[in-house]
Amino acid sequence: MQDFDWKKLQNGSDIRGIALEGVADESVNLTSEVARKLGQAFATWLAAKVNKPIDKLLISVGRDSRLSGPDLMQATIAGINSMGAQVYDFDLASTPAMFMSTVTIGFSCEGAIMLTASHLPFNRNGMKFFTAQGGLNKQDITDILALAAANKFELANAPGKATKRDFISVYADQFVTKIRNAVNHPKHFKQPLQGLKIIVDAGNGAGGFYADKVLKTLGADTTGSQFLDPDGTFPNHVPNPENKVAMASICDAVVKHQADFGIIFDTDVDRSAAVDGQGNELNRNRLIALIAAIVINEHPGSTIVTDSITSDGLTKFIEQDLGGKHHRFKRGYKNVINEAVRLNEAGQESWLAIETSGHAAMKENYFLDDGAYLVSKLLIELAKAKLAGKSLTDLIANLKEPVESSEFRLKIGVDDFKTHGQQVIDKLTAFATEQSDWQIVPNNYEGIRVACPADNEDGWFLLRLSLHDPVIPLNIESNVAGGVNAIAARLLTFFATTDALDLAPLTKKFTG
Repeated sequence: MQDFDWKKLQNGSDIRGIALEGVADESVNLTSEVARKLGQAFATWLAAKVNKPIDKLLISVGRDSRLSGPDLMQATIAGINSMGAQVYDFDLASTPAMFMSTVTIGFSCEGAIMLTASHLPFNRNGMKFFTAQGGLNKQDITDILALAAANKFELANAPGKATKRDFISVYADQFVTKIRNAVNHPKHFKQPLQGLKIIVDAGNGAGGFYADKVLKTLGADTTGSQFLDPDGTFPNHVPNPENKVAMASICDAVVKHQADFGIIFDTDVDRSAAVDGQGNELNRNRLIALIAAIVINEHPGSTIVTDSITSDGLTKFIEQDLGGKHHRFKRGYKNVINEAVRLNEAGQESWLAIETSGHAAMKENYFLDDGAYLVSKLLIELAKAKLAGKSLTDLIANLKEPVESSEFRLKIGVDDFKTHGQQVIDKLTAFATEQSDWQIVPNNYEGIRVACPADNEDGWFLLRLSLHDPVIPLNIESNVAGGVNAIAARLLTFFATTDALDLAPLTKKFTG
């Protein structure tokens, strides 16, 4: 593997690669041999991190439902064992469960690895790594890949062993206990969800456990739940709460079965979204508003950290209706989480970090982005609302949502796309400054956000660089019909002065 490009496996704070052939011009670069070396590298890195001999380490390993998962998982375990470390084999698991194995009494693993590529196509796979301090950061992944590339491992004379453990049941029981205690139902304490029909859509990923091990145990009727069985071909829809087909599927299921609530998870359960009893999405701004209402009720005045593309209506709701503070930050769930941690360390209380993608992390839960934890918080409020004769969505009755919202992903056609993209943003800043009725929004942490208060626009736009791809996304929202078109038309005038940008997604809006 002398010429192998280890750096290509890094995707921010994760490892992502192509594990199976399936798409033209894509060569497999996440093989069993690579996984074995990554297991060795993580064990080596972890021993230095926690200051323990490798043969004293206990590392848990789990996977989602991907077809490549079993082989890559066994190779990873073999790599860890070859260094002398012990392994708990959790088999099918969720990403948040893997972290919880490092802090749960009776397990307390020094480290954990989850094999997943989230919602990416079936032929991809990857790894997420944890210690008791949380998910690893970008530099940690760089260091682990450097160890794998150097391949200077001292194999143990006595290899470690792998022991199969059922941790997903332990993890599920934590939610059962939490929901029981929080609802404290006066008539049926052990089954506080009695009388509620709740549908789960796991997208054939790893989240099916929630229906059987949590909801049914708590007394809910889960009739109509769908795609609970793990299937790495993902035959029904992409397991992604942001995907329109996936959301339409769970919305339709709620209406068809006259359910009180719907839950949808992504593949590895670190993201989720919900559906109310009328089949309306509780996603993006609505999901953020709902959990923010719950959090600020528990922690008055809390700062809510979100990514950059949240709406002005959400800001007004958090600050004026809830009495909290809205702190917009950069895209990327690790960015949002790390910013909330930083604010707390600086003395500014922040109990929630949440991205519009559905990644939500709470201070009370180790700032772990856990889709199952998020929906458990919602279910507690759902059960309390039923007891009080109210609706869960009463909590967000005052949320003003945009009339129109669009995202245009403009591809950058040069190799040094980050430099070129930043030049476009700088040029747009100068252009926006020249517009008498546009106002550059202060305290913006990525790209440029501009308020467009004219009556025919009444909205805003954000132009930013994609975190990893040669793309410059443009988000536009408006509170009036036709407002997105009005803003986009003016921006097209600007973009006509730039080069190396594919404007087809934007021009299509006016010609398609």
